[in-house]
Amino acid sequence: MIIAIDGHSSCGKSTIARALARRLNISYVDSGAMYRAVALFCLKKGIDPMDPVHVVQALPGIHLKILPSLPVRIELNGEDVTDEIRNPEVSKWVSEVAAISEVRREMVRLQREFGHNNSLVMDGRDIGSVVFPEADFKFFVTAEPEIRARRRYRELQEKGIQVDYDEILSNLLHRDHLDSTRSDSPLVQTKEAILIDTSHLGFEEQLQLVLQYIQKS
Repeated sequence: MIIAIDGHSSCGKSTIARALARRLNISYVDSGAMYRAVALFCLKKGIDPMDPVHVVQALPGIHLKILPSLPVRIELNGEDVTDEIRNPEVSKWVSEVAAISEVRREMVRLQREFGHNNSLVMDGRDIGSVVFPEADFKFFVTAEPEIRARRRYRELQEKGIQVDYDEILSNLLHRDHLDSTRSDSPLVQTKEAILIDTSHLGFEEQLQLVLQYIQKS
């Protein structure tokens, strides 16, 4: 069984996906973490994320491993970078890296490879539209930008990361624009995807709503 959850940044889709995987006892894959790991690699190596030629040249040296535990862990060249990829500097550049067609092709290949061998919940931007167009269930999660920014602000504050709310909001809007307008695999709600607006829903309400759709089938 493949469950695809797409949506905007910081709308809660990863939280829903993790809980859903736990409830259904299947694997969870955060596809965005893979793009974040590529962005982190570039930043560490001094590669300009806005330079697609050098980013693509770096791909053979990037080896990712998804550990489908809960919480999910991701390794970059043998190093656990699960926490490091959530840093604001990585968030700033991940959409630019994810817009590069060669990067997307390699990540999609890895995602499909994992899906061929496992029942899973995968969240991202193009899971239902590109990675698994024949997914058993598709959801599109969104929320108002200001609410998403406040959630992200609180999350980073709780981790001890000092951030500016206005900067977070600006970054979210910038990422929304890039994700929705890129030429390769833009963020879209497919006609089969069920819309879940989390703006005014508590977490348990969000999870129960998704479960209701699955259990109806």
